Amino acid sequence: MESQTYEYIVVGAGSAGAAVAHRLSEDGKHRVLVLEAGRESHPWSRIPVGFAKLIDNPAANWRYSSEPDEGSGQRRIPVPRGKLLGGSSSINGMVFTRGQSQDYDIWAQLGNRGWSYADVLPIFKDMESYRGEADEEYRGRDGVLKVSESLETGPLYDAIIKAAGEAGIEYTNDYNGASQDGIGMSQTTIRNGRRMSTAHCYLEPARNRPNLTIQANALTECVLFEGKRCTGVRYRHKGATIEAKATREVVVSAGAINSPQLLELSGIGQAERLKSLGIEVQHELPGVGENLRDHYAPRMKWTVPESLGITYNVKGRGVRLVWEALKYAFTDRGLLGMSAAPLRAFIRTRPGLEAPNAVIGWVPFFMTENFKLSDRSGVTAFMHILRSESTGNIHLKSADPTAPPAINFNFLSTQLDRDVTLESMRIARSVMTSPALQGIITEEVAPGIDMDDDETLLDWVRQTAETTYHPVGTCKMGSDAMAVVDDRLRVHGVEGLRVADASVMPTLTSGNTNAPSIMIGEKCSRMMLADIP
Repeated sequence: MESQTYEYIVVGAGSAGAAVAHRLSEDGKHRVLVLEAGRESHPWSRIPVGFAKLIDNPAANWRYSSEPDEGSGQRRIPVPRGKLLGGSSSINGMVFTRGQSQDYDIWAQLGNRGWSYADVLPIFKDMESYRGEADEEYRGRDGVLKVSESLETGPLYDAIIKAAGEAGIEYTNDYNGASQDGIGMSQTTIRNGRRMSTAHCYLEPARNRPNLTIQANALTECVLFEGKRCTGVRYRHKGATIEAKATREVVVSAGAINSPQLLELSGIGQAERLKSLGIEVQHELPGVGENLRDHYAPRMKWTVPESLGITYNVKGRGVRLVWEALKYAFTDRGLLGMSAAPLRAFIRTRPGLEAPNAVIGWVPFFMTENFKLSDRSGVTAFMHILRSESTGNIHLKSADPTAPPAINFNFLSTQLDRDVTLESMRIARSVMTSPALQGIITEEVAPGIDMDDDETLLDWVRQTAETTYHPVGTCKMGSDAMAVVDDRLRVHGVEGLRVADASVMPTLTSGNTNAPSIMIGEKCSRMMLADIP
């Protein structure tokens, strides 16, 4: 069996892992190996609209699905996860959302020192190069991650923004600034018409460093131990089994699905569960795989007259699609250059709240499964509670590293989640029926105006809603009995092993989770370098 030695090994080259690898190797002093189970890249991964081509593509996607449960109407819900350099940052919708200051203050209040908003804001600023109008107190201009204001414009967006104002939702030009409240165009990890994944922004500039080894198509089977110390990993590459030793630390950055899976495969988790699968228990941690959270979102749909020519259902077909391709080629704008949800509103669903508790996002076309264009002209809106209280779990179904784990979301299992989902749907209806959209919006076709009472609407949500692809929490940070890592992201009871990705979030952040995941990678690397004697 081939053997290799490094100081640091990073498992997973996604949103957080790429940031960890970049920073650990930056000064040239430390030998770093980063392992990625997926491929180097995919032709669609740099073109923004490529997310619609990759969201169900096995060439770049793990294509997981959830277990049937009551909250999903006994359906299996798709759980796409990136399987290439950059991880999910290479296939996601490219929306950049930090979340609210309260999100991080809650983490700190749970006992996680160094994770308050005041602590993480400097990291958010340092990591981004933001192109757009903003308060310099909150935004960074010189970081490696390219973030931009949306270039999308058009009468449909203008009308929805005006309608939102009529419904009491004010406009904001920076929901990542002092306050998240209001409606505005999405900020994106797009620059000059190209996706700015962590593969492009973090790994590509570091690729030629002699102290950094990037290994794609390398499936990590387990981490290795000597007693209670992690000493390296075992992985497969081109049919060979390889053991790589880490003289300092191993960082698991495989994401909220694969990180708990790898810990369990390595013998870290619930002892009885591991024994039942024939896995030797290295260290018992009951919280591994628990605390799964995600944003569960119904997709409401309204028709727009085809004659207006303002939806991509019209502009994305025939001769007009050729025009969209030309527009993208010369201006970086249009259908090929858009994010998954160009317009969004962070809202308070009832009086007395200190901050937004829900989001509504608009897509300028009538959408079928996996962001496919319908033949009908229309607009799609999704909405969800920001800080979901419903929790599920992820656990192995087999000791085979190639077998997918069981993903149990347990959506809508709390009253708060049900209430806010219904409230946000009704606010979306109030926006879409405002005077500014008369003559533009002609009919609500999903769920339809006949569905109005709570139970009927909730049943429709259970039968049709999807996640917004933001799983978190399955290796949560904290000091309680169910915590997996401490506030320096070290696995409890194990030396030389950390987890750095969305799995460590104790609670959901208020919006898309890509930006917080990258921040976690940045912060983890800083703590690791600070710990060097």
